[in-house]
Amino acid sequence: MADTPVSEMNFETAMAELEKVVGQLESSQVALEDSIKLYDRGAELKKHCEKKLAEAEEKIAQITLAAGKPDGLKPFEG
Repeated sequence: MADTPVSEMNFETAMAELEKVVGQLESSQVALEDSIKLYDRGAELKKHCEKKLAEAEEKIAQITLAAGKPDGLKPFEG
């Protein structure tokens, strides 16, 4: 998994790897240089997950009603 480019991961895969990275960093059983690499990978994964969430939010739409019937879509306002 760690060899997969982050840009090619879906949200679920990136989040699972991010959780694994955090667990490894919290264990305190990682050498300093490996900790730095894990931190960098984690930062990249976090940024990717945030981007995927923002993209998903943009796609969410609310159905508008006119006379009780669907009349179209409007952008999500969250």
